[in-house]
Amino acid sequence: MKKLLKLLIQLFILLVFNQVGIILVDSFHIPLPGNVLGMVLLFLCLLTGIVKLSWVDETSTILIKHLAFFFIPISVGLMTLGSIFMYNGFALLTVITISAFIGIILSGLSSQFFVKKRGGIEVESAHNHI
Repeated sequence: MKKLLKLLIQLFILLVFNQVGIILVDSFHIPLPGNVLGMVLLFLCLLTGIVKLSWVDETSTILIKHLAFFFIPISVGLMTLGSIFMYNGFALLTVITISAFIGIILSGLSSQFFVKKRGGIEVESAHNHI
């Protein structure tokens, strides 16, 4: 019961950052998705120490573990857009491939940077205990 309460509190913290991002985007007409701004705010708070990693770690790990599940509704919705893919398929495929490539490279470089900064793989593997 205590673990469930901890997970719910961590989920609430993540939802608060998500909502703050959405509210800021709506209020200031920022050309960015609200959830992305919420993640940036969470990152900055983690970086500065305002939010401790232990406050969101377990729930974040569970959400990342089940990330593919969250793409099912999007995939089903894409099935209704066949005509768009017929006319713009090559351009969409090109953009998706290039952006995925850039995302993979930046994720890899940033994770290597942070692993080296924290002192190596021992710290990372000891941290991922779930």
